[in-house]
Amino acid sequence: MVRFEDLQVFVRAAETGSFSAAARELDLTPAVASAALKRLEATLQSRLFVRSTRSLRLTSDGERYLTHARSALDALASGREAIHQDKQRISGTLSISMPSDLGRSALLGWLDVFQQQHPAVNLQIRISDRLADLYRQPVDIALRYGLLDDSSLVALPLVPDNRRIVVAAPDYLARYGLPQSPAQLRQHNCLRFVLGEVTHERWRFAQGEADHTVNVHGNRVSDDGEIVRRWVLAGNGIAYKSTLDVLPDLRAGRLVPLLPQYETEAAPFYLICAHRLQLSPTVTALREHLQDCFKHYLAPANPRQGWV
Repeated sequence: MVRFEDLQVFVRAAETGSFSAAARELDLTPAVASAALKRLEATLQSRLFVRSTRSLRLTSDGERYLTHARSALDALASGREAIHQDKQRISGTLSISMPSDLGRSALLGWLDVFQQQHPAVNLQIRISDRLADLYRQPVDIALRYGLLDDSSLVALPLVPDNRRIVVAAPDYLARYGLPQSPAQLRQHNCLRFVLGEVTHERWRFAQGEADHTVNVHGNRVSDDGEIVRRWVLAGNGIAYKSTLDVLPDLRAGRLVPLLPQYETEAAPFYLICAHRLQLSPTVTALREHLQDCFKHYLAPANPRQGWV
């Protein structure tokens, strides 16, 4: 295989007529430059220069090969420049993985606005509550809840202080009553969520220094967060959802927050990628856009009434 460095030595030596001059321009020693040319000639199985102590000239094979070598170097330079320009502008294809519920209710609309603002961006969307493998799947970034198990991933906070919240529809509470403590959740139909192969049925709470973990039960389980939200809105039970998922429903009175005197589980929301080299201007602009969207989404309609 022909090396890029060997082509550089060959072209500069042909243009300057000197190995020493070529070596100086490329910041190489004469010995390294000579070795590069010998390696290229061995790869091509042809002499490229006629050498003497005072002169250096191309052979007929060298003259023919010089045109192709220059074209190859120009193509490589053009490729580097194209990549550099792409990295400096908001453009290109971005593959995004996002959760089902928040993805459909809010993120898709926000991404529509982002694409309208930056029409050179192409989006590939994967909506699933299964965690994307950023090393094995063709996904550039993931918008994801929860703390990271893999410390090698790059996690940029979008809503770092988000928490889960216990909610139910007014109709359900009218029929079955209002739980006054986490322990009383055992007496209710709790709508559970499956992440991967694990059912989220150990709901955790804190009050002061006391921790409360409740094993809940119910007649409905789903691996899709949007389905769980539909069930709770329909009055089928109590759910333990991300506040981001149900905030519009809480503000509209379609859902009621339960057990407000207890601290609930953290559910920070991140933009995640596999490596910092992926933090292109496009990804950076998307993060800033989403941060602005969340800022408006979380801002209370009436500041005197708090976030609801």
